[in-house]
Amino acid sequence: MDLQLLGKRALVTGGSRGIGKAIARTLAEEGCDVAICARTREQLEATARDLAKETGRRVLPVVADTGSRESVATMVKAVVGGLEGVDILVNNAARPGGQGPVPNLAQITDEAFNEDVNVKVLGYLRCAQAVAPHMVRQHWGRIINISGLAARNAGSTIGSMRNVAIVAMAKNLAAELGPQGVNVTVVHPGTTRTEATPGVIQWRAQAEGVPPDEIERRMSRSNLVGRIIDASDIASVVAFLASPRSVAINGDVIAAGGGVGPAIYY
Repeated sequence: MDLQLLGKRALVTGGSRGIGKAIARTLAEEGCDVAICARTREQLEATARDLAKETGRRVLPVVADTGSRESVATMVKAVVGGLEGVDILVNNAARPGGQGPVPNLAQITDEAFNEDVNVKVLGYLRCAQAVAPHMVRQHWGRIINISGLAARNAGSTIGSMRNVAIVAMAKNLAAELGPQGVNVTVVHPGTTRTEATPGVIQWRAQAEGVPPDEIERRMSRSNLVGRIIDASDIASVVAFLASPRSVAINGDVIAAGGGVGPAIYY
């Protein structure tokens, strides 16, 4: 299927590594010119060079902090200038999760909550606000928000709260922007294999006193497909949602964890 993405211009936040990098790669492979943003210049520029070489498309690195409204405004101005517009926003920048123990109720601090929400929830909103006028003027756009299955499962209080907030935000943005040609959606990854996964497996193996292979097996049994979903699998879902082919999906959530949990959603 031709996703009709050739020549589209995409911005992927948190695009220097992990799921964001995989999304940027797939969009470029489908014919998009892509801007990637992150806070660390060295890693960001290295990723941009690698992806441009792999895909033959233009990959523009833009250093930005989505926790700052001023930084987001500067980022979008640079992207629109560098790519001559913006058609697709993938909100992905967030504090990394799954790297250590989840704080319990007594351990949650105002600072941890506020930082998480500022970067992921308000950060996503800031980026949407900055790109929306450009998309509305051209009567077409796609905003895809990478959230997470903590929205549907207990176990991380802050993680669940921020991810539920992203879903609520997306539905409201879809209601406002949909009639103007801009679709807004959410993707919930579950456990996803990225370049950080070997370190996570090793940490859990040491903490639990079991071999790394056992941790891998447990992680593989957490969904219905029986393997850890790869970042490239998430990227394929996002590429479809970013395309004109996805017009029938707006304000909705796609769970992309390989089938996690026994609950029935309808």
